[in-house]
Amino acid sequence: MSSARLAPQFVEAIPESLEFGVIYVSMTFATAIHQCACGCGREVVTPFSPTDWKLSFDGENVTLEPSIGNWSFPCRSHYWIRGGKVRWAGSMSQHRIDEGRAHDRALKASYYGSDAPPVVAEIAAAEATDTDSPTRPRSKRRVRSASC
Repeated sequence: MSSARLAPQFVEAIPESLEFGVIYVSMTFATAIHQCACGCGREVVTPFSPTDWKLSFDGENVTLEPSIGNWSFPCRSHYWIRGGKVRWAGSMSQHRIDEGRAHDRALKASYYGSDAPPVVAEIAAAEATDTDSPTRPRSKRRVRSASC
């Protein structure tokens, strides 16, 4: 089962159990999280920052920029969330994924320089090695970050 829409729910902290078809937005932790739109059940974390995702809210729905590429998941889903609707994107080659990750690391290094907060360095390192990475505090659980 895949989701055609993601309904926003603004929360202080991310709940332990995520409902499929809901995107939870915590402005306190500058993060959104949802179950992968493909239906695989994996948690997709999208931190907001000048070098990560941007969130817009039109009063009813959310849009996230850029796309979400779940390259570390078995499903390898790739989609956009625009106006609450899931817009499926094409798959990408491993070479293109690696280029995108390298670009993301370079963007973070350029933006933060040597003043990068420890969590930014940890996220970048985890994405480089394709391992679980903590992105924001969440009930002491480790969550996987999406990377596009």
